[in-house]
Amino acid sequence: MNNHTPDYLDKLSRFVVEARLEDLSPTTVAAAQDVVLDTIGAILAGSRLEENANLARLAPTLSGAGHATIFGHQVGRVQPVFAALVNATAGVALELDEGSRLGGGHPSIHVTPGAIAVAEEMGASGKAALEAVIVGYEVTSRIGTGVQARAEVHSHGTWGTIGAAAATAKLLGYDAAAIRQAMNLAMSMSPANTWTPCLEGATIRNLYPGRSEFQGIMAAYLGQCGFTAVNDGPADLYASILGEGFDPEAVVAGWGENGPAGPLRIEQNYTKYHACCLYNHPVLDAALALQQREGFESEAVKRINVTAPPIVQIMANPEPANMLSAKFSIPYALAAALVGGETGAPAFFDERVGDPAVRSLAERIEISPDPDMNMRRYDYPAARVAITLNDGRTLEGSAAAHYGDSHNPRPREDLLDKFRSLAGESLGDEVTEQVISTSGRLDRLDSVRELTALLGG
Repeated sequence: MNNHTPDYLDKLSRFVVEARLEDLSPTTVAAAQDVVLDTIGAILAGSRLEENANLARLAPTLSGAGHATIFGHQVGRVQPVFAALVNATAGVALELDEGSRLGGGHPSIHVTPGAIAVAEEMGASGKAALEAVIVGYEVTSRIGTGVQARAEVHSHGTWGTIGAAAATAKLLGYDAAAIRQAMNLAMSMSPANTWTPCLEGATIRNLYPGRSEFQGIMAAYLGQCGFTAVNDGPADLYASILGEGFDPEAVVAGWGENGPAGPLRIEQNYTKYHACCLYNHPVLDAALALQQREGFESEAVKRINVTAPPIVQIMANPEPANMLSAKFSIPYALAAALVGGETGAPAFFDERVGDPAVRSLAERIEISPDPDMNMRRYDYPAARVAITLNDGRTLEGSAAAHYGDSHNPRPREDLLDKFRSLAGESLGDEVTEQVISTSGRLDRLDSVRELTALLGG
């Protein structure tokens, strides 16, 4: 290991220190506020699942008094690490949280709950909270860009921890050296996760971002306690245990004198409208476009051939056991979409997973890998679909960017409607609209508590 401080970490640390909302473009600020709103919606919807409600009730008994809100539950306020743990866990449970194709994974769910919780504890302004979200998101996504993850490693949690630490350190007013220390500490605390819980439907998987938030916030405070970190945390972790290589130059590619030269990563994200793993989304878009164009019923389908990135070979089980595993089954998700026309959360509820018509069609779906397909590129399809009908016709379609990606955006009203559908049951219609309004002026709130006061359920 080199004895000098890695230059890419210097650049990230300086960016975290120096980023100010007033220096960012209006499109960046607007995108960040939409990402925060979308993430809150995913948390509120996921908070209603039984295990997440139980965790929300458990947290105050472990935490002690604090000022951070557990979204969707009137259980009392807790310490930020516990609020972030509970909220991030709930936010990933329905697979409706946003993500970054450029860096892989889901930066906001690893950054936003913690940034809001720490800001709420401090009584910080909405501007400060939003700045923390933006820099934490950038760090998370860019570290992900440099990682060549092992095939069995699930990205949830692994590079979210460093973003949570950066966001917390930003709020605490650390200088560049202390931020670099916090980020390196966080890397040595990153959860190591496999795909197995996703595929088996074990909901411990939903703790991945919650654990990441918990550890990232702790990392920012451990430096104050006197703990020291390795010199290059990301390289230490990803060039050995969790990755097959780490490219620090890729992390800061396109970096200007004062930070990223182009749009920030939070502007280049994707929003989910299908309640399942991202690898399903281009497949679903391509197939549903064919169904809409040709008007065929699911009963008319003889077989379907899906070509997608090589990782989908682990997502080919046509008989998932439960809701979570169904979200990581391309045959199930595609069959459910074509049979019932539904790809939102209800399509994956346990009572729907055993639908005989869906199972029958799922059995007739074959999955093939294309090594040139990669979710980090947009110049090549992310999925191809060939649907053979009983009348002998074969319909073919493809998708490079799913509908909701920054390269193929949906109208903003769709995002607001998504939030209403996710938050309404927890908050009621009136408060839901207040949250939309308040989050839209997050950058101007004197205290982030003006927003979180609405989120207790």
